[in-house]
Amino acid sequence: MNLRVIPTSVHGVLDYVTGSALLAAPELFRLKDVPPAALTPRLAGAGATTYSLMTDYELGAVRLLPMPVHLALDAMSGVLLASSPWLLGYAKNGLRYWLPHTLVGVSEIFAALATKTRPPKRRAMPGLVESVRSYLRG
Repeated sequence: MNLRVIPTSVHGVLDYVTGSALLAAPELFRLKDVPPAALTPRLAGAGATTYSLMTDYELGAVRLLPMPVHLALDAMSGVLLASSPWLLGYAKNGLRYWLPHTLVGVSEIFAALATKTRPPKRRAMPGLVESVRSYLRG
């Protein structure tokens, strides 16, 4: 039984939504008074957005990173994000300091495990680099 049921295009949307949410999390959850609690989701969000832009899938701009590598990075990021409140010691500050990190981290792990490892053969739209190249060629 194949558990990889999430299409890469859906995963791409989840990547950008999650990346944006992680960047906004310190403001949304009022975490700025504990710098490690604020910095962790920002770094995870910036990293996820960066490697999503470089992934070879429908929503990738440059398409250098193979999807299995992207999914491994998602899983590692999820583990680090979910465990960071205890590793960095800010879980003791209360629920709002550990629950968002843990929920998003665990969801990243599940998404990485449930996403297909290859985009469809036909791509709905070219990546940014391919678009620019074809435009410059005439």
